[in-house]
Amino acid sequence: MAMTLKAARVNAGLKQLEAAQALGISKNTLASYENYRTIPDIEKSQRIAELYGVTVNDIIFFKQ
Repeated sequence: MAMTLKAARVNAGLKQLEAAQALGISKNTLASYENYRTIPDIEKSQRIAELYGVTVNDIIFFKQ
């Protein structure tokens, strides 16, 4: 099931700051990913998916 990055984070029960800290990035960087201003590289995408308990294919990294 495809979902936005923000939805995946919320479903994982994480606040933006908590997720950013767990990923070793700034809250602003995570916000940029969630707002489609930038796209994480594949390594970061995999780490995000693992943290959120989903697959990379489940996450929508672009505006539809």
